Amino acid sequence: MLDVITTNSGVILSIRTQPHSSKNRIIGEYGGRLKLAVTAAPEKGKANKAVIELLADTLRINESSIHIISGESSRDKRLMIEGLTQEDLKCLLNNKL
Repeated sequence: MLDVITTNSGVILSIRTQPHSSKNRIIGEYGGRLKLAVTAAPEKGKANKAVIELLADTLRINESSIHIISGESSRDKRLMIEGLTQEDLKCLLNNKL
């Protein structure tokens, strides 16, 4: 079960990133976090940008609706996703997990 917190403006999602992957993709659940693989290197924010792009494409929302609120330089991050409910998130990720 994914660690998702509902707020007034959206949801907070815990993720685990895997940089230097062969392709950008959602791997699945990892210890309550959503595990994402990105091709970008974890330097100068490139992997963070790739994570945001991947999630925005998957969730069909604007990149500006996703903000890293903790873990910017870590593989474990917490993201604020504005404008989505926990149910929206579940539905949009359901076929990816």
